[in-house]
Amino acid sequence: MAQRLEKALFVECGATQAVSAGWVPPRGQPHGPLVEIVGGHRLLTLMVERRLLPGAVVKRRVDELAQQVEHETGRKPGKKLKKELKDQATLELLPMAFTKRASFKVWLDPKRGLLMVDAGSAARADEVVTQLVQTLDGLAVAPLHTAQSAAVCMADWLSTGEAPAGFTVDRECELKADDETKAVVRYARHRLDTDEVRQHIQAGKRPTRLALTWQGRVSFVLNDAGQIKKLDFLDVVFENRPSRTDADEAFDADAAIATCELVQLIPDLVEALGGEQVPGAAPAPAPLLEAA
Repeated sequence: MAQRLEKALFVECGATQAVSAGWVPPRGQPHGPLVEIVGGHRLLTLMVERRLLPGAVVKRRVDELAQQVEHETGRKPGKKLKKELKDQATLELLPMAFTKRASFKVWLDPKRGLLMVDAGSAARADEVVTQLVQTLDGLAVAPLHTAQSAAVCMADWLSTGEAPAGFTVDRECELKADDETKAVVRYARHRLDTDEVRQHIQAGKRPTRLALTWQGRVSFVLNDAGQIKKLDFLDVVFENRPSRTDADEAFDADAAIATCELVQLIPDLVEALGGEQVPGAAPAPAPLLEAA
């Protein structure tokens, strides 16, 4: 794995390069290992650098070039020429654009066949997975599907007031109507076991975000796509963490704690959503709320 990652090391954006992506040492140390193994888990980090080129700046330059063409030829540029002018303007402006970097942590658990990506959006996560598959030729990755949708299960938990085993419902939620109004109701730092919340659900609104806590140890927000957001390890998780450690020891301790919690949380969450839906298998029966 390390040998393959070496062939796709991160390199800064070139003068006319819009995006550059590559692998960097997870510990952040120059020339360090590209793969860290903690408790059998593989930890990687992808670095992505983008040149920030506002569309308005490009458009202004394209308009300037179009005016030059019209002045020289007496005709306004057509659609095809406009596209060429846009490409020309982009190449001219890229070397002057600022760059912005973002790093994405990747966790591989070979024993359980799990891959987790720490990214702010599904689109960014897909980019990381694509880069990983391209780098590690032969790696097979498939999305995790649950038998029940997160939206249906969250609506059931809120309606019945009963969270799945091992979980508690916290004080944050977003409900959205499926009809043409697209009405949205958001709760923050608010009790959710109320008639008002149940009435919204009975009126057709479905949860798109719901805050949960697992075993009193890890809190997070689950969205209707089944993604985990705002992951937060609570103080009890760090009770046995050494108080004084150097950077390497701290990295190992944090990695061990995080992976230990997540390899237990994820199966429990999948079970709460009806279990894993194997491709080709018959779907699990819907909760009574959905049938109603």
